Amino acid sequence: MPFSSPFPNLDIPKCNLLEYLFPAGQTPSNTPIWIDAKDPDHYLTPRTLLQWAKRLALGLDRLGSKPGEVVMIHTPNHIFVPVAYLGTVGSKRVFSGANPAYTVSEMVHQISNTQAQVILAHPSLAKTTLAAARQAGLPEGRVFLFSDTPNEIVEGCRDWRDILASPSEADAYNFPRLSEREAQTTTATVNYSSGTTGLPKGVEVSHHNLVANLDQTIYMRYLRKPWKAHNRPREVWIGFLPLYHAYGQLYTIAMAQKLQVPVYIMKQFQYEEFLRVIQTHKVTHLQIAPPIMVMLSKRPETANYDLSSVTDILCGAAPLSKELQNEISKKLNCEILQGWGMTEVTCGAIHVPGGVSDDSGSVGQLDPNCECMLLDDDGKEVEPGQPGELYVRGPQVCLGYWRNEAATKDSISPDGWLKTGDVAVVKNGWFWIVDRKKELIKVNALQVAPAELEAVLLEFDPVADAAAVGITLDGQEWPRAYVTLKDEFKGKVTEEHIHAHMKVKVAKHKQLVGGVVFVDEVPKLQSGKIMRKVIKDWAKRDAEAMQGKMPKAKL
Repeated sequence: MPFSSPFPNLDIPKCNLLEYLFPAGQTPSNTPIWIDAKDPDHYLTPRTLLQWAKRLALGLDRLGSKPGEVVMIHTPNHIFVPVAYLGTVGSKRVFSGANPAYTVSEMVHQISNTQAQVILAHPSLAKTTLAAARQAGLPEGRVFLFSDTPNEIVEGCRDWRDILASPSEADAYNFPRLSEREAQTTTATVNYSSGTTGLPKGVEVSHHNLVANLDQTIYMRYLRKPWKAHNRPREVWIGFLPLYHAYGQLYTIAMAQKLQVPVYIMKQFQYEEFLRVIQTHKVTHLQIAPPIMVMLSKRPETANYDLSSVTDILCGAAPLSKELQNEISKKLNCEILQGWGMTEVTCGAIHVPGGVSDDSGSVGQLDPNCECMLLDDDGKEVEPGQPGELYVRGPQVCLGYWRNEAATKDSISPDGWLKTGDVAVVKNGWFWIVDRKKELIKVNALQVAPAELEAVLLEFDPVADAAAVGITLDGQEWPRAYVTLKDEFKGKVTEEHIHAHMKVKVAKHKQLVGGVVFVDEVPKLQSGKIMRKVIKDWAKRDAEAMQGKMPKAKL
């Protein structure tokens, strides 16, 4: 029998995300919510953000952009990213964010796959964006400069403000209403994930998926606290999570508006600046990933700042050891809770309820309206207390993979069960993630697909074959490659040559920091598939031999 959430079902609205965040009849506040962490006088309020979002929606109309078309951003964080997100989604278009670290070829893949019609690019990334847009066949004049201040023309690109409607026109505009069925079937975002296997794929998330996951997460956030969302004490957040990613979008953009929590947005993550913002603005709640927990534990700068304002930390995006969780909890005298999620469940599906003291390393209990199964390799439910692959069903499970019917069929059953690729154990309704069946490598909570690295390695002429895998060194996972060279290049091509090739082809987090090893042959099945288990065993063996010594390649 599937496990059901122990909590009562929520009555989740089926509507446009903008209607949920800005209910009819309620005047948006003039309280600063999205605040520049370095210049707190530079901010947006719900009222000003809504007007900017409507101006953008009308501007996209005038460009000829149609409902259902993708608008991409390629930018670091700044306070106008929520404008682009909400203006795009609210007008029945599809928002897709690209990693600012992407190379031209990675951008070409996302532009081509989404068939984006408009791209908002930060001036610092304009060259990369334009080169990719041209290679992908996007018509000229569809890339606009997008930052938090007006920009002069760069590389022939105009500023995004040039296409906006006037404030008075925006005041007369209303975002389209969605029927209940439309809310469940209209794609709002396409964020990129490696899923359980293969190359990065666009995850289609609907308006209802977003609204459901917000309702579920807010419910779990205050469940065992002595207060609820409406009468809670002061909260202040810090927005350093990347806004091209589902985790950052759910909290920094949508939940900040729903709960009216001021969030100080960092344009770029620098650890000491992160500590300074917490101290200066008395940040109370952190939404983070395990690499930041490692910094809080090991970096000496931590001791130089007053972090006593922090009362709550939510850690997600990758597994966190209970030892590290408990160490930081004692160090900061705060509540640290874990959660489990993935892009395919919008953001999350399992959380430790707020107000619960947990030191076991559990990722928590199933969110309301959610159910799961743990299955063995034969597709049968495992015995109680035994590990099994986690399958999840609920209103936050995505529509599927964008324009990839085969991947959708492989991951989501006709009756709505999502195959997650994570191996879990459940005891008394509490879950622990114990392993990962899926191939992807997690680097600082970002996904790296081995298949993508292998494809890029094979573009290098001296490489005859290659297999990529994650290797864990000093408690962190890094990409590592086992490479077979063509006979004529053996003894001539070095590890440095491989690194130089990868440097221009993939983003920083996909570099082969875990090292390159030359092998006579990449082990494969008769079908031609790489024997992933053998490659993983090699990496485990090598990690033990290296005893924490980092290879030459550094991020």
